Amino acid sequence: MEQPNLSLIKEIADNDTDFEKSILDILKREFPDEVALYKKNYNAKNYAEASDDVHKLKHKISLLGLNEGFKLAADYETELKKEDTRLHNNFIEILDKIHVYLYS
Repeated sequence: MEQPNLSLIKEIADNDTDFEKSILDILKREFPDEVALYKKNYNAKNYAEASDDVHKLKHKISLLGLNEGFKLAADYETELKKEDTRLHNNFIEILDKIHVYLYS
């Protein structure tokens, strides 16, 4: 199973450690609020809004090198628009991995 990593961020930063740190700081600052909003909308069965939240989160998933996670998030984003929530638990697993990675 794939794990979050900094390979894409390092590639984008091109050895600029200050830039790497700033991207990580933004991720750490925004991630919890975006996850909380997703969970709030999901629990309220506001699936269109939850789909928008997944859209925002999938870019963070991609930045952290989770290619398969990004694909799952993209599929889930589409499915949520149809009120199909089957991928919810898989999406939560990805979010949990990212949380552990960012805050451990």
